[in-house]
Amino acid sequence: MRVIDLTTVVMGPFATQILADMGADVIKVEPPAGDVLRHIAPMKHPGMGHIFLHHNRNKRSLVLDLKQAPGRDALLRLARTADVLVYNVRPLSMRRLGLAYEDIRAVNPAVIYVGAYGYGEGGRYAGQPAYDDLIQGMSGLPWLFQAAGADRPRYVPTAITDRITGLATVNAVTSALYSRSRTGQGQAVEVPMFETVAHMVMGDHMGGRTFDPPTGPAGYDRMLAPHRVPYATRDGYICVLIYNDKHWRTFFRLIGRDGLFDSDARFSSQEARSRNIASVYAFVAEQMALRTSAEWLRALREGDIPATPLSSVDDIIGDAHLAESGFFAMTDHPSEGRLRMMAPPTTWSGTPTGPLRPAPRLGEHSAEVLREAGYSDGEIAALAAGGATRLVEKRDG
Repeated sequence: MRVIDLTTVVMGPFATQILADMGADVIKVEPPAGDVLRHIAPMKHPGMGHIFLHHNRNKRSLVLDLKQAPGRDALLRLARTADVLVYNVRPLSMRRLGLAYEDIRAVNPAVIYVGAYGYGEGGRYAGQPAYDDLIQGMSGLPWLFQAAGADRPRYVPTAITDRITGLATVNAVTSALYSRSRTGQGQAVEVPMFETVAHMVMGDHMGGRTFDPPTGPAGYDRMLAPHRVPYATRDGYICVLIYNDKHWRTFFRLIGRDGLFDSDARFSSQEARSRNIASVYAFVAEQMALRTSAEWLRALREGDIPATPLSSVDDIIGDAHLAESGFFAMTDHPSEGRLRMMAPPTTWSGTPTGPLRPAPRLGEHSAEVLREAGYSDGEIAALAAGGATRLVEKRDG
């Protein structure tokens, strides 16, 4: 499967990286200045920032200036043999470039044309700029932090809306390809960030507004309970979820209050706990503060109550389970040296993913890809001389 990847930053490159890991031939088409993510430190060499290295492995880099007619013509020639084209600029920008769905379909009717951008074209926000922070705010994530007891609204400290939408983009591509295998028809697919993330948030938090007329306010009380946080122990924090009746009976035995499950109506059933979740979690928080993390983890695990330590990002890098499962893969990059990469997290009995190929230097595969599209060496040289592409000499090692 060949994918023309016109995406930049995190959302689109994350999606196409997953497709590349699964074996797609992903051609990353970059402007002459390169994907902006190339320039996010830390890095060893200019244009090879750390996040870029993670999200653009297994891809080939082709530089095309799509604002020039020769660059656009080259893209259309590539599109003739592509299965998928993915972009994450505003649809108006694609139309201005002469690369709208109609333009691509004219040269390849079977193409799957996927746009992943901020807001659906059917609403009033269509065409507005969108970044992860903005979509987090629009979809209520910072508000939820404050509603759950934080001192102020906060962004989730990872590009979560980019990644959620990236996964939705992968779903769109694979589903559209399956549809094409049954019908023979290509199509255009829209994956808007706002709608995708709002769908996720409201799946938890529609609450009483699910019903018409409403039976109560929106919001999922368990998620918004102030004490639904890593619990403070005498010497640190642990993560605990006392969830079903068996867990609660065991927990009360561990704290020496066996009869509380039956004597306190707040704890007596799943429904009762859900209606009193704030006080239920507050009670657990009081108990957690009485012992050390090691004492609690030992007791909870012996009682088969789900509990884990609270990990830092350095803890994740050193995690023994991840080492045993092969989560991290050490690779050698031709220009960046030894790298710690994350292996694909899925395993396949029949079609395992291949070895990781390093993220490309800007324009590293321009000549190679253009030759595959039918350009002669002289034509490629002319494109480079006019600034429509960029060539990089191959280097040993």
